[in-house]
Amino acid sequence: MKALLNAAVVFLMCLSFAPGAMAAERGTPEEAVALVQKAVAYLKANGKEKAYAEFNNPNGQFKDRDLYIFVIDMTGLEWANGANQKIVGKNVLDLKDAEGKTMVKSFIELAKGKGKGWVDYKWPNPIQKTVESKSTYLEKYEDVLVASGIYK
Repeated sequence: MKALLNAAVVFLMCLSFAPGAMAAERGTPEEAVALVQKAVAYLKANGKEKAYAEFNNPNGQFKDRDLYIFVIDMTGLEWANGANQKIVGKNVLDLKDAEGKTMVKSFIELAKGKGKGWVDYKWPNPIQKTVESKSTYLEKYEDVLVASGIYK
């Protein structure tokens, strides 16, 4: 009986740490902003060809848990995507989220207006394999927007 009680206590303790472990898999807003700023600096220092290759590298310095860099130009053409290289080279201007929002158009409007900021939408989480609320931070650099998003 004592062994069963001890096992139950250990199990409950493990459960109490699980939310923290799940949170550790997710990037924070501050980390997303820092990743975008690092990516813009890398782009400025190394040029588009080298930067896009690094942003597209799923094991590179611009992929951290559920955070990754993606780059879209002002016409909607995707130049880099650290989570899904299949979309690179495609025009995603009319891409819709789970609720029908054309979020790429929202990205471009923000980039052309304020030049940086956040856009909210619903998107599949590649780690959790579910559709979740997502906020993407972006900064405009020359003719592209450099972005990374967090799942909420």
